[in-house]
Amino acid sequence: MPDPTLPIRAATETALAHGLTPDRCDLMQNSSTLVLRLTETLVARVVQDRDGPRQGTEWFARENALAQHLTRNGAPVIPLHPDLPPGPHQHLGYPLNFWEFVTRIDAEPDPHEIGLTLKKCHEVMKTFPEPLPRLAILSESLAILNDRTLFPEKTQNLLRQHLQTSLDVLADYPQQPLHGDAHAGNLMNTTRGLLWTDWEDTFAGPVEWDLASIIWNSLLLDEDHTTVAAIRDAYGPVDEKALQQCLIARAAVITV
Repeated sequence: MPDPTLPIRAATETALAHGLTPDRCDLMQNSSTLVLRLTETLVARVVQDRDGPRQGTEWFARENALAQHLTRNGAPVIPLHPDLPPGPHQHLGYPLNFWEFVTRIDAEPDPHEIGLTLKKCHEVMKTFPEPLPRLAILSESLAILNDRTLFPEKTQNLLRQHLQTSLDVLADYPQQPLHGDAHAGNLMNTTRGLLWTDWEDTFAGPVEWDLASIIWNSLLLDEDHTTVAAIRDAYGPVDEKALQQCLIARAAVITV
């Protein structure tokens, strides 16, 4: 695990600079991103990966802007903390932002509610006024493959082919703002209900991408067709060809 000493200092000093005094230091996640609870209501998220494909704060700014839009319009999301400027902040070389603490409950999310909350987020995101990069996580993954040798040549070429085909096919479908990485780990069952979080991968694309992301494990790993059917029924009709292409693309992105 990364040494969180300096990122913790970055989060603490930024909170203090805006008049909030941390009274705890609870590590909630320590990986490429550090998630740190600093007060009863304040959670900091600090990017520790200084060598990854995303550097700077441009993508953090998109996440913050979208999170604010979703919160203002009543979408089921974890909100940014209201007592600090939304940022993005940067201190000691670390990009960071601040969120409200929510209390997780020990219960599996209802699949019907998953579909409904995703649909609600998509409806609100349609009115997001700022431009977003199109199909960004697909093109980012393709760029990584073109820049680095990660797999045997045959596998590398197969992944590159799947991503390029997906980019070509999905570009012809209607595009709108998406979550971008709508898997179960970015959906929390809380005392406030099901709430989506982690909007750093947001991009413009077909809604089928987010639906493919949330059903991918249940459909392809667990073969839990009951859960898949409940999510899909709650979400409503989508383009089946686009969904199948998104499932393929999602597999390639996860692999890369």
